[in-house]
Amino acid sequence: MTTTTQATAVTGAVGTAHTRVEGRDKVTGAARYAGEIPFDELAHGWMVLSTVARGRIRSVETSAVLRMPGVLTVLHHGNAPRVDSDYVGMLGTPDPTAAVFQHERVPHMGWPVALVVAETSEQAREAAEALVVHYEEEPHDVTFSAGHPDAYQVDGFMPAVTEKGDLEAELAASALVVDAEYTTPEEHHNPMEPHAATALWDGGRLEVVDSNQGTAWVASEIANMFSLDPASVRVRSEHVGGGFGSKGLRAHQVAAVMAATGLRRPVRVVMTRRQMFSLAGYRSPTTQRIRLGARADGRLRALDHSSLSLTSTVHEFVEPSAGVARVMYDADAHHTANRVVRLDVPTPTWMRAPGEAPGSFAVEAALDELAEKCGIDPIELRVRNEPETGPVSGLPFSSRNLLACFREGARRFGWADRDPRPGLRRDGRWLLGTGTAAASFGAGAGPSTAAMTAEADGTFTVRINAADIGTGARTALTLVAADALEVAPDRVQVRIGDSDFGPAWIAGGSMGTRSWAWAVTAAAGELRERLALNTGIPPEGITVRSDTTAAIGALAQKERHSFGAQFAEVAVDPATGEVRVRRMLGIFAAGRIVNPLTARGQLVGGMIWGISMALHEEAVRDRASGGHYGADLAGYHVAAHADVPLVEADWVDDPDPDDPVGIKGIGEIGIVGAAAAIANAVWHATGVRHRHLPIRPDRVLSANSAGGSSA
Repeated sequence: MTTTTQATAVTGAVGTAHTRVEGRDKVTGAARYAGEIPFDELAHGWMVLSTVARGRIRSVETSAVLRMPGVLTVLHHGNAPRVDSDYVGMLGTPDPTAAVFQHERVPHMGWPVALVVAETSEQAREAAEALVVHYEEEPHDVTFSAGHPDAYQVDGFMPAVTEKGDLEAELAASALVVDAEYTTPEEHHNPMEPHAATALWDGGRLEVVDSNQGTAWVASEIANMFSLDPASVRVRSEHVGGGFGSKGLRAHQVAAVMAATGLRRPVRVVMTRRQMFSLAGYRSPTTQRIRLGARADGRLRALDHSSLSLTSTVHEFVEPSAGVARVMYDADAHHTANRVVRLDVPTPTWMRAPGEAPGSFAVEAALDELAEKCGIDPIELRVRNEPETGPVSGLPFSSRNLLACFREGARRFGWADRDPRPGLRRDGRWLLGTGTAAASFGAGAGPSTAAMTAEADGTFTVRINAADIGTGARTALTLVAADALEVAPDRVQVRIGDSDFGPAWIAGGSMGTRSWAWAVTAAAGELRERLALNTGIPPEGITVRSDTTAAIGALAQKERHSFGAQFAEVAVDPATGEVRVRRMLGIFAAGRIVNPLTARGQLVGGMIWGISMALHEEAVRDRASGGHYGADLAGYHVAAHADVPLVEADWVDDPDPDDPVGIKGIGEIGIVGAAAAIANAVWHATGVRHRHLPIRPDRVLSANSAGGSSA
């Protein structure tokens, strides 16, 4: 039997609050994550990590471990399958950090040296902890400092250096100059769900059930690394408990594939929380020098932003903190530079707003210092330095509504009532202060494909290789598809997280929903044209497929960004050094908001992370061992419920005219500028500048006693 679907015009799903379509499954436990899905004959792998920071493996004593109960195999550099570590991955460059067990070299503390596989997780762990590995240890260097002699400039996913005008001449001619160094510490992602993967061979195909931010990405990397036909690799990742940039191809997936290939049975490998501190990537510490030269009225003559981050000896990764200065403020002369230094540490990776999060702290704190020197309100200073085109590129902005964010935020926050003089407001023992900062993050789009089926029962099925890492992408795409088809959302089912659905952009760079929605909208347009022919729908349905590669490639060159204004009020106890954030407000211009309910959660979540960044988060390495102190959630402090005050996020109207839905992207901009707003508020409360994060109680006390800026 066939039926003809005549879509009833139902519009306006996009822009209305909608609970998560998978929410019921998540709260009832029906939604299963990568480490929970059962398999017949499942074996469990436990990784063994190096206990030295540099050197070579002399021997791995496996004989005693292989006799332990349940142990099936021990993989290490002497017996593991060889892989191609020079493959070209989906993102353009190989990542040898995932090519485990290929050699005897140890490049950092916590490098994978073996995988013990057993019948149960408990047996694998006991055996892994009993495995004896002998090393030939070598001197190591894990000390990161601004003056490191081996620092060098390198292009990352942006040019290392940009220059415009005569910087030194403009600085010399400036009436007012800010020249200061700002530092941010090593920070870690710590998603609630640890990294987990199960690998198995099924009917001649390798299947990996994983927690990742892009199944096509991981499938492509695995196929290239193991020299497999891409069609023979399938990666599934239906539910993901957070990623923040850390869930790409990692050692645990590769180890699971190796073990499953050798044993010919499913093998699951799950990282422990401590292992994630060395295997899942992190945000590099930075040291940033900002030099601002301005006229007496605050208009910038010179802007110099130089940033140093670290990378490993295995793989080069750049934290491009100087990139934010290339977008935000106009100046007669610009100079920005990103440098790195190779150390005996794990490789950093993308972490929510890579570059922009630490870079905005330095730039926006320096702007606040300049406002103080000029005697100009911090918001007015930003107004005076608002660019008409890209300050470095000269390209037009697709849209730039930063000042609208400041106007609305200032109104709602009560900024007009602020006395600019620091250290005047009190509430009992607490000193009170307010601060503000600007935010920006790129608004890009990546090529994606989508398939859309009109089912015989009158519903629609969307298949797209999207990843919902907690952002609500599955729900947003349901609303986008419903609007594009002019049907109610309950008639649309969106299936995601399966590499068999074809190539699609990853959940990263705040580009996921924008990229996928573009493909979904294109597919819906073609499907409606097919349905308009009114030829009936066969039992198997009518399916169309879209590919946005050409459309995205045809976009005109522009500066494309989301923007925002952050506001914070803090209370500081000068006797104990305690800093409490009392309220925060973020107003954003981030394109058309698809689902206000989940969008607000994303923005507020980013702002809370900004509190954590400003006051708590700091991974500290032991110079003697090369490892971390407290590599767990007890020793690595993140903002808890008691640290989170009233946090409000809202937005101004800002649809992107070049996007079919008007989307820009919101996943990362919430954290940008948040730490700077808090640091600026601490100055307003105390009269003391803190240029080094986090603003710990001891730093507050030492700075107060010294009567100046924090050390």
